[in-house]
This record gives sequence, C-alpha cells and structure tokens, in this order.
Amino acid sequence: MRVLSEIPHPAVKITIFAWNGKYIIKLEKGSLEQTYKVSEMDILDEADIPKLLDETFINNALQRFGEMSKALHDAQERLEFS
Repeated sequence: MRVLSEIPHPAVKITIFAWNGKYIIKLEKGSLEQTYKVSEMDILDEADIPKLLDETFINNALQRFGEMSKALHDAQERLEFS
C-alpha cells in the first residue's frame, strides 16, 4: 500500500492510499477510523480525489464518527453490567 497524500482538515485526519487498483480514503478521529475504497477506474485524475471529500461528505463522516463512538461506549457499558 502506497501513501499518495494526506489532506489537512481540522476535525479529522485524512490519508489517501493506492493499493490493488483502488484508491483507499482513510479518515481517522481518535481511536476510530472509516475507510472508503474507490476503483482507480472511477477516478480519471488522482488530483480529483480531494473533490470527493466535500463539506457534505466530511459532515456525514463526522456524524458517523459520533454514532460509532456512542455505539462503542454503549457496548462497553453493557459489558461492565453483564
């Protein structure tokens, strides 16, 4: 797997990889991460990858991070009381 770039963002770490005919977009926030795989055939120019990560995409990802965090917290609480 080869790192293509890191895209600066104040709320989430964004890293773009190339691997096995796909671009892998990895978003990290604390101990959580989201990974998206996009075929290299679907992106004509590597420079277009950041255009996928528009404000709507990032806001949805941040909301999902909140849901993931809550799910993990809730699971940990259930474990403590079982």
